[in-house]
Amino acid sequence: MADTSGARRARKWNATDLPDLTGRTAVVTGANSGLGLVTAGALARAGAHVVFAVRDVGRGDAAAARAGGSTEVRRLDLADLDSVREFAASWDRPLDLLVNNAGVMMLPEQRTAQGFEMQFGTNHLGHFALTNLLLPYVTDRVVTVSSGLHRGGDGAIHFDDVNLRGRYSPTRAYAQSKLANLLFTLELQRRLTEAGSPVRALAAHPGYAATNLQSHHANPLARAFMSVGNKLLAQEDKAGALPTLYAATQDLPGAAYVGPDGLGEMRGAPTLVGRSAAASDPEAARRLWTLSEEMTGVEWGLAAGNRSVNNP
Repeated sequence: MADTSGARRARKWNATDLPDLTGRTAVVTGANSGLGLVTAGALARAGAHVVFAVRDVGRGDAAAARAGGSTEVRRLDLADLDSVREFAASWDRPLDLLVNNAGVMMLPEQRTAQGFEMQFGTNHLGHFALTNLLLPYVTDRVVTVSSGLHRGGDGAIHFDDVNLRGRYSPTRAYAQSKLANLLFTLELQRRLTEAGSPVRALAAHPGYAATNLQSHHANPLARAFMSVGNKLLAQEDKAGALPTLYAATQDLPGAAYVGPDGLGEMRGAPTLVGRSAAASDPEAARRLWTLSEEMTGVEWGLAAGNRSVNNP
């Protein structure tokens, strides 16, 4: 009997299966390196006009030049809500795809410009504000990059103090921020459906992908362990970006979560994956949304009176 395993593997979805994206516009946060650069480059090569939303415009220009295709670079610092507002205020045209990719991972305790815990403030609050401010222009979907580590830490949002004052740990803070990404996606989709919007909110995670994120861990021993893991266990960044690209371009239901199909969702081809019970809690998602509005001063993007391309 012929061995068809190779043929089956060959049929798994990869970046060559991206549809023609000519005429579409995408914003990718953190597009100057790692998974963001791979994602932005793949979208551009498929024909999309891709906006590299980055903190360092010089590095963004260099990255965009390497990516090729139709690109532009705009400054965005997700750890500063003033920068988020400036970016959104400069936007004046339809936006097919917003990829909330940028993030920081397991840093020593730090604060954003507005005084929020850095990982929660950057990974969640910055993207929460950006999404709602751009939502009147979004025509297709919002994809937010989470992590399998949303199951880690305490497995919950610390609503009594999301800034974790006096009980900070790099792992706890990162896990909370990635759980927040999934709860945000859940509530965003609920609100979009309720508003009758055709826009979809989805999430993705890369599995264990070798990027520069791991090099910032607060613990030197953990940095060394991750460096070895990147070389021996992790899949390359091109593979790690596939779940995001799949979520960004395939016909999937709202609130879908995409990750690798391999053992433990560590590596492999993109597929729909599950999430923790905490990440599926609609009440926690609504509570987080309310708290995020209070913390950022940014309200629901399709509230009555807000102009929308699809909801005039």
